[in-house]
Amino acid sequence: MGAGAPRRVNGGLATMRTESDPQKDSTLGMIPPVNPRSPWRVAEVTAYPGFRLKVRFLDGLQGWVEMNELIHSQSAGVFSALADPNVFDRVFVEYGAVTWPGEIDLAPDAMYDAIKTTGIWHLA
Repeated sequence: MGAGAPRRVNGGLATMRTESDPQKDSTLGMIPPVNPRSPWRVAEVTAYPGFRLKVRFLDGLQGWVEMNELIHSQSAGVFSALADPNVFDRVFVEYGAVTWPGEIDLAPDAMYDAIKTTGIWHLA
């Protein structure tokens, strides 16, 4: 080793811990919990005959979505695919929204507002 090589110094360091203490090392006490639950998020959906849906929201509000008129209208657009009852019955909840295969979904916030007011969201 040359004259400019670093030298080791006994700094008196203690041995390193082999296990961490999750209580001591946790930041949970410093960061408030994130609660992504909006009351208008749909928790459950069930398809019924006549192109009707029964929905329940995270806050417990329940109601009906009437889609028959929309699905069979001239302006149905993407919703015309739901005119087949087998397709309509494949409804499910994804990320708090009522959804069908093919990326067809309904706006849960508008649904919530209508159902909270009248108990039914009638789409025409």
